[in-house]
Amino acid sequence: MTENRGLRRMGLLLCLVWLFFAAFPLYWVLVTAFKPPLAVSQGPTYIPFVDFRPTVQAFRDAFAGLRGDFVGPIVSSILVSVTATVLSVFLGTMAAYALVRFTFRIRLLAGVAFAVISIGGFILLDTLTTLRVPHALLTVLVTALPVAVWLNGRALPGPVLGNDDVTFWFVSQRIFPPIVSAFAIYLLYAEMGKIGLPLLDTFGGMVIVYTAFGLPFAVWLMRDFLTTVPLEVEEAAMVDNIGRMRIFFQIVLPMAMPGLIATSMIVLAFVWNEFLFALLLTTGDWQTLPILLAGQNSSRGDEWWAISVAALISIGPMVLVAAILGRMMRSGLLSGSIK
Repeated sequence: MTENRGLRRMGLLLCLVWLFFAAFPLYWVLVTAFKPPLAVSQGPTYIPFVDFRPTVQAFRDAFAGLRGDFVGPIVSSILVSVTATVLSVFLGTMAAYALVRFTFRIRLLAGVAFAVISIGGFILLDTLTTLRVPHALLTVLVTALPVAVWLNGRALPGPVLGNDDVTFWFVSQRIFPPIVSAFAIYLLYAEMGKIGLPLLDTFGGMVIVYTAFGLPFAVWLMRDFLTTVPLEVEEAAMVDNIGRMRIFFQIVLPMAMPGLIATSMIVLAFVWNEFLFALLLTTGDWQTLPILLAGQNSSRGDEWWAISVAALISIGPMVLVAAILGRMMRSGLLSGSIK
């Protein structure tokens, strides 16, 4: 008993140490945001009303535009993040449902043929013709896709990939560093602008790239949630001559609502904090909060009170999301059980 009590105290002590290291940076940002400049520049001060008198002047300066536009990036982050999250979760849920309820058999040689036709055809068109890059891409994709589908229906030799392989392919899109695709997307967006379809620094361009960014997470997470939906419920609906689309929207989605909420919050957190794509694909109109936060320096040096205000504005919504998610987990709403 004494030994167990000692281990319990040791575990509690380690948890408290971890809590201090995890919470102190957040506390430091919080109190710095309310410090006057003199309290920051004269040395460390820790306790409001004891070491310094709190002020909201840094917040007034931020929203007055003295350190650049704050309201624009906030609105941009909300609009882009929410729209991209809704699209990612919706498309990812449909893909995950297909992976759970249908059997896929994809011949490896058909995939190789698609890659060869796409890449080789694009190189040939770009070298031998005067087609713009978007037109060349569209041409080779329209050609390669039906050829690959036709080949997949033939009795080709070689491995046959299944549902688990397709799921891994989705997840593998997040294994590569984002910089691998970021410059390619930037060049593609620039070419799209040359044919009259501007995507750089636009709402549509940001939503497209962030939807693709969040889609692998949505597929991966929703596949596990949808496996808990009883197949018998769908079979009973089919007996009543209810179509597959109605089953998905009116039966499966309501039963998977806890998973939808959890997945949406996780995808939203990833999209909200994404920095690289926003840095490369925006110049001003649709810059998001991470870009605003990174740009909080001036010719007078680092004004930490203003940087702390920007940090609070940036992390505040995600702290709220984490609190809601934690509350739902504690209440058992995200346990994945279907009654």
